[in-house]
Amino acid sequence: MTEVVLDASALIAHARREAGHERVQDLLLKAVVSAVNLSEFVSRMVDLGYNEETIRRLLAALPCRIATFDGSSALESGILRGPTKHRGLSLGDRACLALAAKLGSPALTADRAWTELDLGIEVVLIR
Repeated sequence: MTEVVLDASALIAHARREAGHERVQDLLLKAVVSAVNLSEFVSRMVDLGYNEETIRRLLAALPCRIATFDGSSALESGILRGPTKHRGLSLGDRACLALAAKLGSPALTADRAWTELDLGIEVVLIR
């Protein structure tokens, strides 16, 4: 794999040392994450009780590239609503998949529902 796109669930697993975190760790230098997924990660960490200082420290330690979420990204993520709605994918999920499609890279996630989609996008489960 040359480059991988990380979903928020992969970032959370890495930060919390959950099952699959080793796989994420091994790919961080080749990883890119959408700004939407980064926001989703931060929100979830807040929900889990992490304070701002800890979250900032976790973000500073991430060597992955952050991709902007621009008008083109918004369009592609929105279009994915149709074929993913039956699986309940969030905007963050669709942003990750749209970025993976744009880059021609696999998307890393802990969300098994993604493997049941037929989008022509490679999905790699971390656990």
